[in-house]
Amino acid sequence: MYRLETNASFDSAHFLKGYQGKCSNIHGHRWKVEVAVAGERLSEEKQTRGMLVDFGNLKADLKALTDYYDHCLIIERNSLKDKTMEALVEEGFRIIQLDFRPTAENFSRMFYNEMEKKGYDVYEVRVYETPNNMAIYSKPE
Repeated sequence: MYRLETNASFDSAHFLKGYQGKCSNIHGHRWKVEVAVAGERLSEEKQTRGMLVDFGNLKADLKALTDYYDHCLIIERNSLKDKTMEALVEEGFRIIQLDFRPTAENFSRMFYNEMEKKGYDVYEVRVYETPNNMAIYSKPE
């Protein structure tokens, strides 16, 4: 089996509502997302002959996903009071609301699914929220 990997990163803030500890407060990370794609066959097509996928496309597609989350506050939907949201929006802050708790585990599954939607045979996705702490979501068996 062939496997290719690439990575991209983004800076953002988040917090974990209902968590008992430091992560309940707004804090930032330099998130690093590593995507591995895999396959048994290499392309026979002219441009991509001998390649599993074009690295340029793989890198660009991952970068487009991570760029969306760069320099914003990522929150779980309905985790802030309406007045708080109104004030932040009025101040011009960029806020992304998700339907899940913004943990490394959930991000790894989300990026896995998004890269699959782009047509890749994703093997696994690793999401680092610090250089020493990461979550992995891999192909279900």
